[in-house]
Amino acid sequence: MSTTGLSQEDLDLLRKFDTPTICNVIEIFDIRPRNAGYMDSRIKACFPEMPPMVGYACTATYRSDAPPGTGDVYSSIDKQVAAFEEIPGPPVVVFQDLDDPSVAATFGEVMCTTYKTFGAVGLVTSGTARDLDQVREIGFPAFSNGAICAHSYCHTLSVNVPVRVGGLPVTPGDLLHGDCNGVTSIPNEIASAVAQVSAEYVEAEEIVLEHLRSGNATPSSLGDVRLECVNVIQELSKRVQA
Repeated sequence: MSTTGLSQEDLDLLRKFDTPTICNVIEIFDIRPRNAGYMDSRIKACFPEMPPMVGYACTATYRSDAPPGTGDVYSSIDKQVAAFEEIPGPPVVVFQDLDDPSVAATFGEVMCTTYKTFGAVGLVTSGTARDLDQVREIGFPAFSNGAICAHSYCHTLSVNVPVRVGGLPVTPGDLLHGDCNGVTSIPNEIASAVAQVSAEYVEAEEIVLEHLRSGNATPSSLGDVRLECVNVIQELSKRVQA
């Protein structure tokens, strides 16, 4: 894994913006199709009230429907947290649940407390959650496709391998941004630039929003300010692509 992590300053900047804004800013770099790079509606924030999660994927595959005899998730969690050292910044644990549909919860209080203790800043799973009150209490952002009360025969099968969650391919070291709106990846090669220009993108959108709040908006004037906003964003796009 050769990715170099962002500076703390850039990570802090990214946390100031919601995930839809980050998606919008990525678009102006024209680095990927607009219908790619984010997780679909199956993956939802367990705690929508929490601020944005920003960190690097430490991936794993998981299943609960296997019979006993191959060890449970706790026997391999030490391997997972040891793998955090291979990640270029704050880790986000990303699970692909190989059971479809999910048979039992991927995570709960003990696992999330362990991950947070070793520096993780969040968790994303294609499977389900449990112990939601307890995980909320420790302030650990999590994303899942629902909740199931039991853990069944929980097994972590592999660590730091390519996975697919919510339709999004995720490889170890991918930079993820998630909030109440969902989860997106930020291409590492533009991540610092995304952090640096997000405030300018928000200012461009404010051209329209301030006009709408003014009480003086008309269909004609709306068209004018929308054009002004588009022109500012186009100039920003030209600059970041230069």
